[in-house]
Amino acid sequence: MSLMKEVTKGIFKENPTFRLVLGTCPTLAVTTLAVNGLGMGLSTAAVLIASNFVISLLRKFIPDKIRIPAYIVIIATFVTVVDMLLNAFTPELHSALGIFIPLIVVNCIILGRAEAFASKNPIAASVADGLGMGLGFTLSLTIMGSIREILSAGTIFGVTIMGAGYEPFQIFGSPAGGFLVYGLMMALVNMLFKKFRLE
Repeated sequence: MSLMKEVTKGIFKENPTFRLVLGTCPTLAVTTLAVNGLGMGLSTAAVLIASNFVISLLRKFIPDKIRIPAYIVIIATFVTVVDMLLNAFTPELHSALGIFIPLIVVNCIILGRAEAFASKNPIAASVADGLGMGLGFTLSLTIMGSIREILSAGTIFGVTIMGAGYEPFQIFGSPAGGFLVYGLMMALVNMLFKKFRLE
């Protein structure tokens, strides 16, 4: 399988959010604003790429009996680095994402890719897989955050795009609105896959 195919599968065919339904907790929690979705997606993507690289590099040296604890230690190291960088350079985003940055450690997308892919494949393919899954997750969260922000505040990335007469739908800024947008997005993606036979 080519590296480009590894990258594109995470964005489309095996999109972690809309196709595999992974990482649902941060998807619903942080997508009230587009910038939060983008920040969370990029943070997760950085951890995915780095952890896939290291796990693939060490796959022949990590004993099978301790592989999961070893993966968690590797992932936690990169999450700590990302957390500290966000706190240093984007404190507002760090504050907005809150507990969901440290919780990347137990994000099923990252641990799942480590176990299912990086531990069994060479470095280049593992990095491509991490990049594709990370981009797919980032794209999904940014789209959801944009939709929710437009509907609930009339803005996108903080820029007003609706006129002064626009009355925001406050529900889309709440958890119920998150579930609603998520469900509709999943239905739309599945409908497009079926219509264009992309399975």
